[in-house]
Amino acid sequence: MSFASKLIDWYSEYGRDLPWRNTHNPYIIWLSEIILQQTRVEQGMPYFYRFLEHYPTVTKFAEAPEEDILRLWQGLGYYSRARNMHKAAKRVQDDFAGYFPTSYADVITLPGVGEYTAAAIASFSVNEPKAVVDGNVYRVLSRYFGIAEAINSTNGKKQFAALAQELLDKDRPGIYNQAIMDFGAIQCKPKNPYCETCIFRLDCVAYALDRVAELPIKLKGKKSKNRYFHYFIVREQGKMLMAKREEGDVWANLYEFPSIETAQEVAVDQLQDQPEFQHYFENGLMLTPVGSVVKHVLSHQNIHARFYVVESAADIKTTKNNWDYFLLEKIDKLAKHKLIFSFLERNEYLTNPDF
Repeated sequence: MSFASKLIDWYSEYGRDLPWRNTHNPYIIWLSEIILQQTRVEQGMPYFYRFLEHYPTVTKFAEAPEEDILRLWQGLGYYSRARNMHKAAKRVQDDFAGYFPTSYADVITLPGVGEYTAAAIASFSVNEPKAVVDGNVYRVLSRYFGIAEAINSTNGKKQFAALAQELLDKDRPGIYNQAIMDFGAIQCKPKNPYCETCIFRLDCVAYALDRVAELPIKLKGKKSKNRYFHYFIVREQGKMLMAKREEGDVWANLYEFPSIETAQEVAVDQLQDQPEFQHYFENGLMLTPVGSVVKHVLSHQNIHARFYVVESAADIKTTKNNWDYFLLEKIDKLAKHKLIFSFLERNEYLTNPDF
């Protein structure tokens, strides 16, 4: 029995029953694939249902304000995915008359869609014979064939893509792609895979050579940069001062508290000596720290955040153009990045008008 046939047989018995697998609608498949990028299925499932409920068609998605989309996305991270989804939906409206494309060649032209996502949509919706290559596929193939080439190297990507396409069941590409991804997620897991019950145990090179834990090999990325943010919580007459982040940095167009960034960790008195602080705030104002330093890890960045309550709004000399007051009951409706909305969840009293 071929590699593909074994996989498909395994999938018919152990494959996951996921809602987006019960449709050939390319829009719904696209929704699921983008939401699940770098996201666990159990975490992404509620978002999938939420987006499908609010935007049942790609036209509805394209017509939605970006701020509404970011608000629904809140908590998933990698907000560029949500912004690219909005751009892609608009492209579908403009270039494909509102009909979500199904061919690989068309789908891959959409913003935020790479080779894996395009192959998934094309194979799942119309059975186009395009092999998907994601983390699960890399892991299964590298272990089964004992491939030591780094999966994120130029040569490695080419080698695995060619091998995946060669192994693809050309008559059942959609089912095969789902099978190999599920096999990697359920059986051939990154840690503690179920090798003793694996259908490929007798043929797996990594198992035979005791190299399962070593494969796949991945080149280390660049070192993460440390950044130090100081957030100021300012309330006045039932309102809270919020800042909308600008383009060109993390969390673009999302709301947070007004902030100052320093080159390193500083104490409160050192913070008040900063020229930027003195530009916006009066001397001698009362700052009340809230909690301890919060570390928030992003791709290649480690954010170290401190939060302070400013005793009086009168202590603010001037504000930036992107700072604005919002009614306390409206704060929950703003699209905020995870660092901020998680902080507010832990400190709900800050948005209580009676505080």
